[in-house]
Amino acid sequence: MHPNVCAVQKVIGTNKKYFTNCKQWYQRKICGKSTVISYECCPGYEKVPGEKGCPAALPLSNLYETLGVVGSTTTQLYTDRTEKLRPEMEGPGSFTIFAPSNEAWASLPAEVLDSLVSNVNIELLNALRYHMVGRRVLTDELKHGMTLTSMYQNSDIQIHHYPNGIVTVNCARLLKADHHATNGVVHLIDKVISTVTNNIQQIIEIEDTFETLRAAVAASGLNTMLEGNGQYTLLAPTNEAFEKIPSETLNRILGDPEALRDLLNNHILKSAMCAEAIVAGLSLETLEGTTLEVGCSGDMLTVNGKAIISNKDILATNGVIHYIDELLIPDSAKTLFELAAESDVSTAIDLFRQAGLGTHLSGSERLTLLAPLNSVFKDGTPPIDAHTRNLLRNHIIKDQLASKYLYHGQTLETLGGKKLRVFVYRNSLCIENSCIAAHDKRGRYGTLFTMDRVLTPPMGTVMDVLKGDNRFSMLVAAIQSAGLTETLNREGVYTVFAPTNEAFRALPPRERSRLLGDAKELANILKYHVGDEILVSGGIGALVRLKSLQGDKLEVSLKNNVVSVNKEPVAEPDIMATNGVVHVITNVLQPPANRPQERGDELADSALEIFKQASAFSRASQRSVRLAPVYQRLLERMKH
Repeated sequence: MHPNVCAVQKVIGTNKKYFTNCKQWYQRKICGKSTVISYECCPGYEKVPGEKGCPAALPLSNLYETLGVVGSTTTQLYTDRTEKLRPEMEGPGSFTIFAPSNEAWASLPAEVLDSLVSNVNIELLNALRYHMVGRRVLTDELKHGMTLTSMYQNSDIQIHHYPNGIVTVNCARLLKADHHATNGVVHLIDKVISTVTNNIQQIIEIEDTFETLRAAVAASGLNTMLEGNGQYTLLAPTNEAFEKIPSETLNRILGDPEALRDLLNNHILKSAMCAEAIVAGLSLETLEGTTLEVGCSGDMLTVNGKAIISNKDILATNGVIHYIDELLIPDSAKTLFELAAESDVSTAIDLFRQAGLGTHLSGSERLTLLAPLNSVFKDGTPPIDAHTRNLLRNHIIKDQLASKYLYHGQTLETLGGKKLRVFVYRNSLCIENSCIAAHDKRGRYGTLFTMDRVLTPPMGTVMDVLKGDNRFSMLVAAIQSAGLTETLNREGVYTVFAPTNEAFRALPPRERSRLLGDAKELANILKYHVGDEILVSGGIGALVRLKSLQGDKLEVSLKNNVVSVNKEPVAEPDIMATNGVVHVITNVLQPPANRPQERGDELADSALEIFKQASAFSRASQRSVRLAPVYQRLLERMKH
């Protein structure tokens, strides 16, 4: 390490500099712009020829001379112009000066500089005195949210010390801190600061561009808070921001005190954020409880990635205001239509509108809308007829729900009068055959659930489903002769893998007639096709072992959106019934004990056992030794 060397991070293409310590190493980028790092002597030290680093300590001088050492020569010049200030800075005492850099003075509007310079003993003197504190204050004493008393009429100076190490003074950034002088300390800052007299509410009342905001604040009753104590950041929407919103939306929100309060709270951050403190993206919480992504791109501040801040760092006694040109409407102030406009469900919303259900999506009923993703309709949308209208009514639930509070087995009533069931699985949450595909969006009265498919409400019991579909006439006859009709008609939770007529026809004729002629064996095989809980395809995950009514387990898996049972693909999944779900299969499932391979293995195992006993017997009795080859041959045939 070289002694007393400080790193400087300079933003390429600008004259912005950050004097960094280890705590404030800004990932080599500031507001998305690359930086170069150079090194210079730390305050109060200088180089010595032939030596490394900056080993020589400079002798301390008074405040006036120290202004020159830190490069704040304009401040020095202006101090000289006032009659009283230079002797004070060179005399006894203990002071702190927040000295604007030369660039800071140069960037003041010409008329402001003129008024200061033309009246040095009042205006200029007062301006400089406001940059001074009557005691030595070092940066480690500068705490977030504190105020210091300046030497101009004891006016307050606001200090903010951010987690990233940046310190601001009335939102001006500390460039070089803690330059010691014999009679105090100098901190170089990047702006000329001025006194702050108005609170946030007063600024809203003075500025013409806040006419609409002023009316909104008054109607919401938030003015008391905005004129009270505290430290807030108001992202203040200009009149132009309000004009960009459709007038019916704006009038609805302005006429609804709760939505209006949510809207305004979504523009207020819980602490004062000066623009200079933001060197990268930050997630900041609003009073509404939402999170805004506040960041920067070059010189522009951004909100949620958009450069919508037109005027920054307007200081108030209780915080800071940044003007924004776009309204930040929170979900909690939106109708279902407005929520859906930013979601991937626009096709479904058009269907609801065409079906004449639009009033439900913009009114004040407490509802939950189950809206299938656009990708569900990639092959086209159904025609709007009575059936579709009814189906869509069953996608609207008569209550405003939150998915995190749904529980397994809960029933939800729809506008169409159906009762839908909730199924909670390890990695998914489903309502009937349709599962939730995105986070809820909770609006003013309605909540939007984005669903992964069109929901089909149950149309009767499992038996009703099977009887109503001519693909299953052989299965229905088999169920009846096995005496299982009552089971599949009563209340319950069944997953039925239903073999079609062609599946029965595919059985070898002898096996089919043997099976259909043996009620007990038939019941056994049919029970193996029925799981003892409801498993819709969205709840499968990779692999589920589902216990059947026969006792053995079924292996149900999902790969590339195809459901398989015991490794055989399902032809059509998720036909919902009031007491279960039916998955169509094109083969008859065999319980483990009935599978030929496993039957052969069992026979071979028993032959092996006989052979072992025969060997033992042959050792005991030489007479029987010629029987052993017979068993040996039997065993070989069994194995083959």
